[in-house]
Amino acid sequence: MHRSKSVPPADRRVLVVGTTADYIQWLRRCRPGQVLFLTDPAIRREADEPAPSAEEELLCDLADAHHVRDALAGHLQKWHMALDGIACYDCESMALAARLARVFTLPYPGVQAVDNCRDKNRSRVLWRKHGLDTPDVRRIDSADDAIDFFRQTDGPCVLKPLSGSGSELIFRCDSQDDCDRHYRRIVQGLARRRDHRLYQPLAGGAPAIIAETFVGGEEYSCDFVLQDDRVTPIRLAHKIGFPQDPFGTAKAYVLPGTWPEAIDPGQFERTLYQSARALGLERAVCMLDFIVKDKRMVLLELAPRPGGDCLPSLVRRCYRLDTLQLMLDFARRQPLGVRPLPVHPPMVGLRLHAEKEGELVGIDTRDLGKDPRVREIHLIRKPGHRIQRPPQDYDAWLLGHVIFEPDPHTDIAAQCHMLGDKLTVKVA
Repeated sequence: MHRSKSVPPADRRVLVVGTTADYIQWLRRCRPGQVLFLTDPAIRREADEPAPSAEEELLCDLADAHHVRDALAGHLQKWHMALDGIACYDCESMALAARLARVFTLPYPGVQAVDNCRDKNRSRVLWRKHGLDTPDVRRIDSADDAIDFFRQTDGPCVLKPLSGSGSELIFRCDSQDDCDRHYRRIVQGLARRRDHRLYQPLAGGAPAIIAETFVGGEEYSCDFVLQDDRVTPIRLAHKIGFPQDPFGTAKAYVLPGTWPEAIDPGQFERTLYQSARALGLERAVCMLDFIVKDKRMVLLELAPRPGGDCLPSLVRRCYRLDTLQLMLDFARRQPLGVRPLPVHPPMVGLRLHAEKEGELVGIDTRDLGKDPRVREIHLIRKPGHRIQRPPQDYDAWLLGHVIFEPDPHTDIAAQCHMLGDKLTVKVA
């Protein structure tokens, strides 16, 4: 009698699409053997972190979705793996994640919903259609268009790429000359970034740029979970900016953000829900940036991913909640155990930026580490790193972050300046 050989069960993993080497190392330590990383070769070449094993990481040109699909199918077959979820932490990889989720029948926001989030003009239109406050916006094709928008809205205005992220290539215009100058700077910046996946879907024709009205007020960032037709806030952070930094740069995040008394907590959660549903999201972990002005929330940007920068470290320190691991559990449809936000003393995540360009010779954190307020120092650069500053490069000037518990009797922004001055950076 013939006996068929039993087939061992597949190694089930969550696919993490296109993230950075430090996030990969974080997840490998916390969830060994649970993740398959789909990584751009350039990330691995430039990484200081140790490379995962061949079965853990698939290196692939993430700009070619068809090649990625075929390479992933081959990898799963070769290593006898199966996917039971998909997660993404980076804006430039969300569209690819949505397409792979559709091919491999995994829960993830749809392609159209992701496109709605990435397209800042479309998201504004959809939010306004659903009665939500957001700046007036217009797609522009020339410096004259920018000037015309400035005149019609009585300035100031903000120019930015249609599909950018963070503060990259974002400029405030206080005059018609500013509109002309900054439009050209964005065009030049997009030309230098024509191969960057953050802008690639919109490259090839006229530069994809929008103008929007400037809204003054206090800026906030929050994460929340949307599922089962309701939202659960994860964190609310107040952003701090320095006047000398490029416009839109978040120098620090204060957690918990000082709650704006003008915003009713119930209305806050309803706005979170409506902001995501208006863009076509039904189930996602979301990050929303907004401004509070004249007792109202003005929506700026939403992405189906948790906040980045120093926020994962800050949330973990404050709430003992790991948002990177939470994404893996969410992808697998496991219970999250997210509780109502606890009350606790403020904690600050301060981003450390280089003030000069050149080759990094060394970073001395001894004075910073001796400060009793400091709880954690995390550096991401080593000697030999080439520092460039905005608008040439918005990543290369970031050196890391420090998390500290502020003195309640001193202005937090002043403390950020003070602690930043305790970091000694040597540049050749």
